[in-house]
Amino acid sequence: MLMIVDIGVGNLGSITNMFKKIGGKAVASDNPNDFLEATKIVLPGVGAFDEGMRRLKEQGFIETLNKRVLGDKVPVIGICLGSQLLGKSSEEGERAGLGWIDMEVVRFPKDKGLRVPHMGWNVVNPVGNQGIFAGVEGELRYYFVHTYHMKCNNSKDIAGTTQYGDEFTSAIHHENIYGVQFHPEKSHRFGAALLKNFAELP
Repeated sequence: MLMIVDIGVGNLGSITNMFKKIGGKAVASDNPNDFLEATKIVLPGVGAFDEGMRRLKEQGFIETLNKRVLGDKVPVIGICLGSQLLGKSSEEGERAGLGWIDMEVVRFPKDKGLRVPHMGWNVVNPVGNQGIFAGVEGELRYYFVHTYHMKCNNSKDIAGTTQYGDEFTSAIHHENIYGVQFHPEKSHRFGAALLKNFAELP
């Protein structure tokens, strides 16, 4: 069963509808015990880093997710804020992240003349193995809404990059752990193809 973590800060309806559109089934739950049988896990999120980590802790998700993802190697994908929570920390807040990926989350620079948040459609350039981008034809365009972005300490964890002022990491992959800074559930055929690839991972 593909399960979606419900901590009250994600676009759960849009995500479940996208999985339904591609012929899959996803169930959202706010009960960590439901994830003990999950075969795939989605960690969505919008909003502030500290609030996301606070809710994960208060709802009892951290221990269960660590067991399933780090111990049992269940595939997981973080979306937007969910991808940022996979790292160690964020300039946005003070709480520690899950620490599954060796990365920090940083703000777009204020001295580059960029409009922040970075909002709208932009191109993602896959890095290395195609992974969750496999089989997607044409220029890969996804929908973004974010002020902070991921900064990996190990380049091998970078699965995709995007240009906004400078190049930044827009997708990550380490073993069974995936993360995307954009919203695949709002990205039409490109997002549908990516989530289909994730749902079909062994």
